[in-house]
Amino acid sequence: MATVTELKAVLKDTLEKKGVLGHLKARIRAEVFNALDDDREPRPSLSHENLLINELIREYLEFNKYKYTASVLIAESGQPVDPLDRQFLIRELNAFEESKDNTI
Repeated sequence: MATVTELKAVLKDTLEKKGVLGHLKARIRAEVFNALDDDREPRPSLSHENLLINELIREYLEFNKYKYTASVLIAESGQPVDPLDRQFLIRELNAFEESKDNTI
């Protein structure tokens, strides 16, 4: 019969492989932050420049599959939940898009 320590190790390994453990840790961090966050002190409004910077950061996080980190960025920054239109972002940054792989 397996010991409690062995069962804990198997459970932790299974949760890590399924990606659940990372999600739970990120969720706990976000909830702790929300509990400690002072709602009486308003956040500064999101400037146009910060909106664009945050969108680039979000794109980087999502490209690298850091979806929980991206969700914390959105919650803390006030960034819109829906990503900005790609063409809008390209125009605002005076960038161009490589047509073959949709990268800026």
